[in-house]
Amino acid sequence: MKKENSISRRSFLKRSAVAGAVGGVVGTGSAASVLTSCCGSGGSSDAVKPLKEPGTYYVPDLVDFAKDGKELKAGIIGCGGRGSGAAFNFLAAANGITITALGDTFKDRVDDLAGKLKSEKNIDIPEDRRFTGLDAYKQVIDSGVDVIIVATPPNFRPIHFQYAVEKGKHSFLEKPLCVDPVGYRTLIVAAKQAAAKKLCVVTGTQRHHQRCYVEAYKQIMNGAIGEITGGTVYWNGGMLWYKDRQPGWSDGEWMIRDWVNWTWLSGDHIVEQHVHNLDVLTWFTGLKPKSAVGFGSRQRRVTGDQFDNFSIDFEMENGIHVHSMCRQVHETVSNVSEFLQGTRGSWSSANSVIKDLKGNVIWQFDEEAEKAAYKQTDPYTLEHVNWINHIRSGEPIEQASETAVANMAAIMGRESAYTGAKVTWDEMTASSLDLYPQDIDLVKKMSIAANGYGSGKEFKLPDFIHIPGKPQGNQTR
Repeated sequence: MKKENSISRRSFLKRSAVAGAVGGVVGTGSAASVLTSCCGSGGSSDAVKPLKEPGTYYVPDLVDFAKDGKELKAGIIGCGGRGSGAAFNFLAAANGITITALGDTFKDRVDDLAGKLKSEKNIDIPEDRRFTGLDAYKQVIDSGVDVIIVATPPNFRPIHFQYAVEKGKHSFLEKPLCVDPVGYRTLIVAAKQAAAKKLCVVTGTQRHHQRCYVEAYKQIMNGAIGEITGGTVYWNGGMLWYKDRQPGWSDGEWMIRDWVNWTWLSGDHIVEQHVHNLDVLTWFTGLKPKSAVGFGSRQRRVTGDQFDNFSIDFEMENGIHVHSMCRQVHETVSNVSEFLQGTRGSWSSANSVIKDLKGNVIWQFDEEAEKAAYKQTDPYTLEHVNWINHIRSGEPIEQASETAVANMAAIMGRESAYTGAKVTWDEMTASSLDLYPQDIDLVKKMSIAANGYGSGKEFKLPDFIHIPGKPQGNQTR
C-alpha cells in the first residue's frame, strides 16, 4: 500500500503542474480526491459517485517479489512457448520455489524445457519426472508437486484443472480456460470445488496484474467516468505462428503441434487471444453479455479450420452495447486495446488515459513513476507473485470462475459468427456443444465428437487449409 500511495503522490505532483495546459488534473491519485478538485465540492450535483465502494472489490497487492515462506514444488503441464514462459515467470517470482516435474504430449517439448531449466537455472529434471503422452498431466499432478501450471492447448485445460482440484493442488491456469460450453461447465464445477477446498487459483489474464489496468480500474470504480454506457474492445494484429505438416505426422499430432489454428483445440482466435480484451470488459463493467450477434470470415489463414477476423455486437445484462473486433491478418492496422464510455467521461487503455466529456485529460497512468517505485513491472511475473503470496499467506483466491465469464462471451461471439444466429448467454451456457474429439489418436486418423459439427464421423481435413494468395510467412515457434 505504501508503494501505491507513493506512486499516486509522485504522479499527481508531477502532472498537476501542466493541468492548466490540458484543462484538467492529471495523476494516479484516487478519483474521489483528484477529480473532485476539478469538478466542484463534494456536495454539488456534479459530485463524483463511486460505482463500487472501496473494499467491496478485489485489488491485488502488486509487490515486486513474493514473501518468503513454505517451499513450493511446481509441475508444468504443457511445455511449449507459453508453458516455458510461465515456468520462468514462476521462478522469477519468489525464493524457495522450484520445478520438479514436466509433462507434455510430445517428448521433444519436455526435453527442450528441461534443457533450458538446466542451462539457465541449474534445475535438473530427471528422466523419471519427464512425462509424455495425453495422460502426462495425471503423472505430473501425482508426482508430489505442491502447485501446477497448466499451459496445454485450451481444450484440455478443464479436465487438467478438474484433476488438479481433485488432488488438492493449487493451480495457475493459462487463458483461455475452455473452448465450448461442456468445458465451461466442467470448469465452473471445478472452480467451486477449489474454493471449497480453500485452494489458490490464479489465471493468465495478465491485465489483472498489470498496474496501469489495476489503477485505471480503481479510478473507474471510484466514479471517474461515471456509469459505463458502452465501449469497444480490440485485438487487431498479425497472424500467429503455424506448423506445416511433416511426413509421418498423424492428424492428431499435426493438429496438436499446430493447435493455435484449430477450433477444437484453441477455440478460434476470438477465444484464444481476444479473451484478454473481453476479460477487461467483463471485469471493469462487472457484467455478463446477454446476447451476441456477429460475423467473421477466413481470408488468408494457411492451416487449420478457423476464421481470421470477427466483429461482434454484445448486448450486456443492463442493455448497453459493446463492440468487439479482432483480426489476425498481416499488414493491416494494429490495435490491441479497450475503450469504455461513461456518463462523465471515457477511458482508453491505448495510452492509459481518462478524459472528461469535453476531451480534457483528467488522469493518466505514469509509467515512469512505476519504474521508479518498482523493480518488477512484468505482469506475467506479477501474476505468479500474487499467486504465491496467496498460497503462503493461506488466503484462498479463485479467479477461474471470473475468467470463465469472459471465456463464455468469446464462445458466444464465435458461435454467432459461425452460424449467423443471435446467441444468448442462457442458451450457450446450457448448450451440449462439445468440441472434444471422440478419440484422440496420435497415430491413426481421428474422429471428432458428436458435437453438431461432425456427429462422430471420421475427421476430414478441410479443403481450404492451403489458401492461394498473398503469403504471410511462417512464424513457427
